[in-house]
Amino acid sequence: MNGLIQDLRYALRQLAKNPGFTAIAVLTLALGIGANTAIFSVVNGVLLNPLPFANSDRIVTMYQDKPNFPRGSISYPNFLDWQRENHSFETLAVYRWSDGSITGVGQPERVKAERVSATFLPTLGVNPILGRNFTPEEDRRGADGTAILSEGLWKRKFGSDPNIIGKRIVVGGQGRTIVGVTPASFRLVIQNFNSPDILEPIGEDVDAGFYRRDSFWGTDAIGRLRPGVTLAQARDDMRRVNAGLAEAYPDMDAHIKSTVITLKDAIVGDTRPVLLVLLGAVSFVLLIACVNVANLLLARSTARQREFSVRVALGAAQGRILRQVLTESVLLAVIGGGLGLLLAKWGTQAAIAAIPRGVPRAEDIGLDFRVLGFAFLISVLTGIVFGLVPALKMSRTNVGEALKDSGRSVAASRSRAQAMFVIGEMAMALVLLVGAGLMLRSLMQLWGLDAGFDPHNVLSFHLTMPPSVPGQSPEAIRAAFRRVESEIQSVPGVESVSLSDRATLMQSDDEEDFVPEGESQPSRNADLPSSLVYSVGPEYLRTLRIPLLRGRFIADSDTENSQRVAVVDSSFARKYFPGQDPVGKHLRVLDFDTDPAQLAWMDLTIVGVVGHANQFGLANDATQSLHAQLYRSFMQSSEVGLRGAAQSTGGYIRFQSSLNPEAFLQTLRKKLQTDSGDIIISDTELEENVVARSIASQRFSLALLGAFAALALLLASVGIYGVLSYLVGLRTREIGVRMALGARPLDVLRQILGDGARMTLIGAVLGLIAAFALTRWMATLLFEVKPTDPATFAVVAAILCAIAMFACYLPARRAMRLDPVIALRNE
Repeated sequence: MNGLIQDLRYALRQLAKNPGFTAIAVLTLALGIGANTAIFSVVNGVLLNPLPFANSDRIVTMYQDKPNFPRGSISYPNFLDWQRENHSFETLAVYRWSDGSITGVGQPERVKAERVSATFLPTLGVNPILGRNFTPEEDRRGADGTAILSEGLWKRKFGSDPNIIGKRIVVGGQGRTIVGVTPASFRLVIQNFNSPDILEPIGEDVDAGFYRRDSFWGTDAIGRLRPGVTLAQARDDMRRVNAGLAEAYPDMDAHIKSTVITLKDAIVGDTRPVLLVLLGAVSFVLLIACVNVANLLLARSTARQREFSVRVALGAAQGRILRQVLTESVLLAVIGGGLGLLLAKWGTQAAIAAIPRGVPRAEDIGLDFRVLGFAFLISVLTGIVFGLVPALKMSRTNVGEALKDSGRSVAASRSRAQAMFVIGEMAMALVLLVGAGLMLRSLMQLWGLDAGFDPHNVLSFHLTMPPSVPGQSPEAIRAAFRRVESEIQSVPGVESVSLSDRATLMQSDDEEDFVPEGESQPSRNADLPSSLVYSVGPEYLRTLRIPLLRGRFIADSDTENSQRVAVVDSSFARKYFPGQDPVGKHLRVLDFDTDPAQLAWMDLTIVGVVGHANQFGLANDATQSLHAQLYRSFMQSSEVGLRGAAQSTGGYIRFQSSLNPEAFLQTLRKKLQTDSGDIIISDTELEENVVARSIASQRFSLALLGAFAALALLLASVGIYGVLSYLVGLRTREIGVRMALGARPLDVLRQILGDGARMTLIGAVLGLIAAFALTRWMATLLFEVKPTDPATFAVVAAILCAIAMFACYLPARRAMRLDPVIALRNE
């Protein structure tokens, strides 16, 4: 222990004696360690930390697979059968998205809601901080309305009233009794579930369509495995259950299967490969930083070789010298790690701020004890890694050579090691640059895609009618919608207005079953074809400038008293009417808006064909472009459909670019409040932002990977500059002699650049080989770009070589200007 303390004291004195060297080394290490710690904090928060639920490894997510639609929604009757027939789960629960407005308490406010079964919170192991969970009696059709508030809504809307339990509120026009409050720690972001303000019992739904076996209503499920039951056993069990349902209900469940995956995998989704690629990339940055510091130590060792030779000559063991040098390098790394931790804190905060909306578990990212332990461990390992080669070189110094004035063989040996380090730096930098180049090519491909609609100057918002409207007659509801459209259209600067219900582009999707004209109805409803469906107003297609290919758009004349019409997209026409003109053809559509005591069908006449609009995001829709799309007239909705739409209606507005969105919304709110009562406007967003958000994860990945590649290139360039500067210093006398004997400055330039070019080219070749092997791991992150794209490889290699040669030119230029007389005199 005394020896270690002595080594530490001596190391501190040595670092203090060389403040320039120490500052450069510490800053280099801080950048590498800080970047690694920041990325690890993201990986730790998203991938490594368990979910904030008791025994979260036993919680799974379940989907119902339908033909050509994997991981779809679950019909409520099927869920009840799953719940009753399975042998693998302690509890099963279902949920589906909802929304509504709270009225009668301060200003009307639209809130996010989820309808959940009474088993939902127990399945997750979440207990209310006030009150209780739903009872089975409250989770039944026709039960008196109840609600559980989130802690955030309870504090914001009700001032943390401790007596809130038992009070009545009005949500979406329906009275509900508050029975509980969920804790703020209850955060769950999963398909169709996004940390709601209010929970409502799902079983109380009075819509008959919800209880039909072929109606899915965006319902998903979670379950908690029994102790000792594996995921594979649960999947086998669900196959057995589904086989029984297919036999019992062949008309509805003949092709139904289920997918069972862990809740954590469902939440993390496609984020895992992105984060692992970034973690690998930032590891290269740290390795390059280590190589640079190792080069600094090797250069510094030349000045200290007499010191260690004297110590060896006086009896110091080589092991003692090795321990001393390693102590200095580890101390240097720990100091760099401390500064890196500070940089990591800032970097993590910046990463959280820049993380695209929708990245899972972003709220769990932070510097916890695991991250601190990682930072300390990586600092120590880094110190050992970059200090080992210099330490071995110093401990094996030839005493006789080192004590001579011209111990150049030792220095030459070290310069060879430095050259090998630079070659490694160049190779790693090229790998990172190739990765960033591939991501850039991929992003350019995505931006070049035609979304099928023009989002420029289109503002979307969610518009909720007053609670009194849904209870009125269908005629009154239609009149209220038309009045709102007229009021919005009267705002100066608005070019077109269209209210819509159900699916919205790039934000949600809904399906509808149908039978095309000329085809017989399948014997089983499970075999019915389906398409994405949009219930839209007359100006919707014009507002989004979706191109008309044949026929006409939905018109104002398409009212509740006229023939029901539809517009289909090119994918629909190509798939169901190949080689024909769909205009004038008819469809029989299952009408889920009517009372489904028996199957209800609606006849639609196709009046137009439009282009295919991107529904699933620029990065995804190319693989799902065969999803047919159908547009129905919003004003031709049935009575039930209108009442539902009145509670949750989206509005789309196109306006001139000179009109400020905020000013427009202020004017609109004032106008609607004055003329139409308590209409709530929320979730305003420019459609251009919706499109940009669909590739936000790719842009985020490119930004980080590009930053790492730029840092790696900078460090590698500094490394080659440092090595060549060191070599020029070693060869001062040689260069002086050559110039005294008649060598021209151009000859000196050629020689120095030649040394740099050899290191650069060898590093580039090794980097290309490594990139060819490693970029295959990026295949899932790329879009229409091969991971071995030759153009990207060639351009990146050329850029790297050009920058490296510029770094070589700087010390070569200094060598060209060397005065041979001064050089020989100094020698």
